Amino acid sequence: MNKPVIQVAAGIIRNEFGQIYLTQRLEGQDFAQALEFPGGKVDAGETPEEALKRELEEEIGIHILSAFPYESFRFDYPTKVIEFFFYLVEEWVGEPFGREGQEGFWVAQADLDESEFPPANSRLIQRLKSEV
Repeated sequence: MNKPVIQVAAGIIRNEFGQIYLTQRLEGQDFAQALEFPGGKVDAGETPEEALKRELEEEIGIHILSAFPYESFRFDYPTKVIEFFFYLVEEWVGEPFGREGQEGFWVAQADLDESEFPPANSRLIQRLKSEV
């Protein structure tokens, strides 16, 4: 069986204090209550960077001034394959907040806990923590 491949762009939004902005997945979503890096699906005809800019404006109300590719990988779930594109975002306009009802908060990069994220984020969390 061929599983659908879904492209997702997400931002590692890091402030001048070395904190990363995270949101909490809503009830009814896969991995409800897990933490995540804000972002979303790449639409047809869109590049991952275009999707990142659109999604961060829609989800957390910020306008990205610059974003740099940080890590990309594929993760195989039982019913789908997700192709992730993570960008480091350190310059933006606006104060992030959960525009879609999700909780959002800042966490020190050293305090990231991979057990609080969906399984696909494990390697990414390890990399972020190793850089502190």
